[in-house]
Order: sequence, then structure tokens, then C-alpha cells
Amino acid sequence: MFIDGVHKTYPGQRTKEGIVTWIKKKTGPGVKNVTTVEEAETILGAEDKLVLGFFDSLVGSDSNELSSASKLEDDVNFYQTSNPDVAKVFQVDPKAKRPSLVMLKKEAEKLSNYDGKFTAAAISEFVFENKLPLVNNFTRETAPMIFENPIKNQILLFATSKDSEKYLPALQEAAKLFKGKLIFVYVEMDNEEVGKPVSDYFGVSDGPKVLAYTGNEDGKKFFLDGEVTLASIKAFGEDFLADKLKPFFKSDPIPETNDGDVKIVVGDNFDAIVLDESKDVLLEIYAPWCGHCQTLEPIYNKLAKHLRGIDSLVIAKMDGTTNEHPRGKSDGFPTILFFPAGNKSFDPLTVEVDRTVVAFYKYIKKHASIPFKLQKPEGVPAASKTAETTTKDVTAESSTKDKDVKDEL
Repeated sequence: MFIDGVHKTYPGQRTKEGIVTWIKKKTGPGVKNVTTVEEAETILGAEDKLVLGFFDSLVGSDSNELSSASKLEDDVNFYQTSNPDVAKVFQVDPKAKRPSLVMLKKEAEKLSNYDGKFTAAAISEFVFENKLPLVNNFTRETAPMIFENPIKNQILLFATSKDSEKYLPALQEAAKLFKGKLIFVYVEMDNEEVGKPVSDYFGVSDGPKVLAYTGNEDGKKFFLDGEVTLASIKAFGEDFLADKLKPFFKSDPIPETNDGDVKIVVGDNFDAIVLDESKDVLLEIYAPWCGHCQTLEPIYNKLAKHLRGIDSLVIAKMDGTTNEHPRGKSDGFPTILFFPAGNKSFDPLTVEVDRTVVAFYKYIKKHASIPFKLQKPEGVPAASKTAETTTKDVTAESSTKDKDVKDEL
């Protein structure tokens, strides 16, 4: 939307109601007056969530502060009244001290009373902390609201629709304790369209499971050990905010044998293979469904075959859809990283070259910490043992081998 020539991006849920509310807020008055009971009842029937101010007068400083606050919260409609009968419809005590402010929602927590200073900033903070449901059902419509929210830290409950009745009450009660700090989300695991893909992404195969997620670029995950109760979720949330939890990383089982030219890396053997300080390691992070990865596979295998005899060098690959490691991050598939020997405490190098054997070989030759030569194929006669001829032969051999590899590849 363009307002006075200025581009405004819609930040809310991708729903008809959310978009209409946002447009009305941007094109109309920030706060609407409610003067009759009939108006109040109509509004209550139509709105999923709203804010109401109860004032002595519909003009003045209190009304101005409410109007300013409304500009800061695009996805909630604000109303005001000075009529005690109208206030009663909105569950405000007609005899309450004015100004009074409430937020009403059509969900588990229907009413939230505001008791802070009557300033735009404080009111906006109250609305921000209370406008979301206590627990958000994860759907295609709510996903943008969850992941684009300024509150990045999340607590997710993974459970089937049948089990949700048992565990959601505890999650809702816990959510009341962390307003403005954590977003609580329920993922219905047996929902094939949304719940199952989300469960697979987080590495959850069975429920119920409670998981904490940082929701930022790091995307760290932490699992709650033990029974899912109000007390355990409360302690888990507190430890999460205090940074006391150990992160969880997905991993396939470690292969029983790993003797191929391309070594198989999973989350649980990443340290042993990739972070081995005595090895230069080239790592491809791939996805089985990725077409570019499938095109690269024969080239990568051929590279590994020609470099198989170099003990200081490892050519490896990791399925990035089922394995994770903080040192093996991908921006897409395939991502190719190089970890020089003796420098594993530093970030790896991102390999951005033509996807050919020759280009990869040149890159490794240039960046490897440990110099190497291609191994002579079996059946080639040994070089002369004299010192003079050995020097000449090694030089010629290295040149010939590089040329042979480039010609052959």
C-alpha cells in the first residue's frame, strides 16, 4: 500500500480479516467511538480481538494517547467510549476508575485488563504482549505472524490432535507467565499438510514433545526432557531465557562403514571427520531432492576418486535435510565448504567455483594447509633412485599428473 506516496508493507497474517483491519487502520481514524449498546454488540460479534478505552470524555489527552498507540499496532482495532452501558458490554466495570483499558479476544484468554500508565508507548506494549493467542496453532496463515514477530524465542508443543486435549491446558497456563518474552505454538503432528513437514524440519518423529527454538539466524533448538507438565514447561522456559539449555542438532545414525571415496558425514560424526585438525576437508551439504545436487554428484564422486590416495585430504558430504551442526550451515543446496587443516576454529571457506573436477581440484590445491601430490596410478614404473633424477622426475611427475587429471577429467 502507498500512503501519501510512501510505501507501507503489510506485516500481519495472510488472512482476509487481517488485511482488512490493516487497510482500515491506515486509511481511517485510529480510534472509533462507540456510543450505543447496539454498536457495541455488533462490534463484539465481528471482531476477533479489540482494544477499548473507557473515558470521561472522547476528546482530550487520554483519547490522544490511545490514538497514538493505535498507530503502533496495525493488526488490532481500537475503540473508545464514555458510556457506562457500552463499557459493561465490553466487560468493563461501569464504576471503574477512568481511564480504563481492556483487550478482548475470541480465544482461551478472553479478557486482559490494563493497569499501567496511560501513555501511548505503555499501551502499545500491553497490546503487543496480549494480542496473540496464548498458544498459536501452526497453520499456513499463522506462520508469517509467528516467524516474523519481533519476539523470536518460541516454545513449540508437538502432539497429535488426540493428545492435544491433554497437553494444551498446561501450555496455555505456562504461556501466561511469559507474555512478551516467548511465543507459544502448537504443531498438530498428524496434520499431513502442515504439521508433518514442520515436525520433520525440527527433527520430531513422535510426540508429545516440547521444543524451544530461537527463531533467529542461528535457529537453535532445545528439547524438554521428561514429562510435559505446567511445572516442567515453566522451568524449561526460564532456563531457555537464561541460556542454560544445551542445543539439539538433528543427526542420521553414524554409518557402520564409511570406506567410500566420499565420506558420509552426519551430525554426530561431524566433529570427528570435518573438524579433524590433521585433515583438509571439502564438505558438500546437499538435499536428496535437489536437482543441482544430483547433477553435481557424479562430478563430486569423480573428484573424490582421483584424490582418494591423499591421506591429508577428505572429500565428504552431508544430507542437510536430516543433519545439523553449528559449523556446517548452508544457505541453500548444494553448499560446498572447505575446512583447512589446523584452522578448524575459524569459519570454513565457502567454495564458489565452476562445478567441475578441475575447478575443485585447483581450489583445493590452492587452499589446502597440507601440500599434496596426486598419487601415481598403479602399474607406473618407479622413478630413478639417483638424487638428480629423483628431483627432475618428481617435478615432471607432478606436472604430468596435473595435466593428466585435467585432460582426463
